[in-house]
Amino acid sequence: MLPPVVPHAVVDLLVSALAQAVLTVTGVPVAVPDQAVTLVRAEPSVDGTQPLPATGPGSVAPRWLGTRVLPEDPATGHGEVRPTPPVMRHRRWTLPDGVRPLPGTGFASRVVSPAPQRVVRRSTWEPGCPVAAGDLAWLRLAFWGFDGQRHTGELLVHRTVADDVVQVFRTLYRVRFPQEQVAITRTYDPDAPSTGDGNGTGAFVCRPSTGATYFSQHAYGLAIDLNSFQNPYVKGAVVLPELASSYLARGRVRSGMVTEDGPVVRAFARIGWEWGGSWRYSKDYMHFSQNGR
Repeated sequence: MLPPVVPHAVVDLLVSALAQAVLTVTGVPVAVPDQAVTLVRAEPSVDGTQPLPATGPGSVAPRWLGTRVLPEDPATGHGEVRPTPPVMRHRRWTLPDGVRPLPGTGFASRVVSPAPQRVVRRSTWEPGCPVAAGDLAWLRLAFWGFDGQRHTGELLVHRTVADDVVQVFRTLYRVRFPQEQVAITRTYDPDAPSTGDGNGTGAFVCRPSTGATYFSQHAYGLAIDLNSFQNPYVKGAVVLPELASSYLARGRVRSGMVTEDGPVVRAFARIGWEWGGSWRYSKDYMHFSQNGR
């Protein structure tokens, strides 16, 4: 699974969204990556009807999101697992986009391969990672938010799977699978205190597998986590994110959850990827990877 959102991550998203708004108003051009090939794909909406915006409990992020550090559980080394706060038991808010919206009204994507250095620099890549920076592709993708609106997010993935990932996100858009945010993981600190309330969709992050010393498939750009709070990781007493225990009740399907017989698992299966929710000794409901690990 991806690392939890730390307090400054929400601030970064807000600052980025404000910066994009300034660019739009002032008309200042955005730099085009040097020596990069950009592929643009767009298609009309499945139909002209947008889903109704989420309202009621769980539709607005609490002010304390990402700020309440959990005490460490000495038995697991993670944060202390606590009951899911009521406001998060039907979590369905959407955080500000970190990139400018893609044009159009339906699904759209842009693929830049190799990823521009300026994008790689704000990721977790560093010398010693098991994938070369030149083998990463930068994806920008349209997706549905829990607010019933079209949003734009970004991912870094291995260049060999870029088109397959776009195919999956096209399907997720068609079936209106909602996501809170789709973003590049900017930093990874294994010793950072956990707030247990992080959520999002991400791909590349240069780090070991959870509970292991070898690199995860995320470190190769060959894995994606979807809505980590609605689809937590669990192994024994470990639940990640630590406040997501309510979502271990997989039979009580709520918005944003991945289900065994649902369109998300089928979309990844079509490109040959496997789901961590089918693992035997642990369950990683958010996780999809090319090799099933």
